Amino acid sequence: MITTEILYKTYRKPLFALAYRMLGSVMDAEDIIQEAFIAYNQLPNPEEIQNVRAFLYKVVTNRCLDLLRSSAKKRELYVGPWLPEPLIDQGNQDADPSDIYLQHESISTAYLLLLQQLNAVERAIFLLREIFHYSYDEIAEMVGKTSSNCRQIFHRAQRSIHYDPDQMPSISVAESQIKDFVSSLIQGNKDRLLELLSENVVFYSDGGGKVRAAQVPVTGSNHVVLLLQNLLKMYTGKINLAYITVNGMPGIQLTLDDGLRYIYSFGFRKGQIEAIYIVANPEKLRHVK
Repeated sequence: MITTEILYKTYRKPLFALAYRMLGSVMDAEDIIQEAFIAYNQLPNPEEIQNVRAFLYKVVTNRCLDLLRSSAKKRELYVGPWLPEPLIDQGNQDADPSDIYLQHESISTAYLLLLQQLNAVERAIFLLREIFHYSYDEIAEMVGKTSSNCRQIFHRAQRSIHYDPDQMPSISVAESQIKDFVSSLIQGNKDRLLELLSENVVFYSDGGGKVRAAQVPVTGSNHVVLLLQNLLKMYTGKINLAYITVNGMPGIQLTLDDGLRYIYSFGFRKGQIEAIYIVANPEKLRHVK
């Protein structure tokens, strides 16, 4: 029988990828992965499980669904824009660059927010089919629906997810644009900022009511530039800036003198920045070192 340690090494990353996309929470995803392996260990006869991979995916899927249902009211009462917890590349040398489960296109902040438009069951079925390529029969067994129903739900979800990965620049181009954006902001080059930003750019700031943050999205390039310029004036000399990888793409971490942190990620369209996402809620940054 395969040991739990080998199973953990084999399936931890793809199971995390599923749970993180489902929940938008790094810490909850990690907890659910642990629970799945505990559940496996507690089986009276684990050797009788014919498909361990399917068993683990089923446990993780249903734990995610349970958590989403139980936290629905909390989400409704959330203060200001809700953004997923940022997934930060901690420089893990063991990371596999060919890993299909954590490709940057499908863990970008923009993609995760599109997934939030689906209800919990739709999201599970869509991900299990689109990312993990399970058959409809297998998905039906995991979520307790018929195969034909799962097929219908998947196609309905697929139609509602309007995401074009070709709009995303390469990592090197995105990094260059973001550094140009920061440099232009520091230099007060408004004209260049307006070139880099889409006219309809949206600035989302998630403080969760815990720290100071805009409680409604700010839209339009002129309004966003003015907001950024005012923030820069307010915190000049009090900020430490670092370029990091956020959700598979270049991003920024700002750390204030008082220890507060702001994680920036970006959405792109037609060669311009069309969205700026800032997570400042300390509860969403507990996993960030």
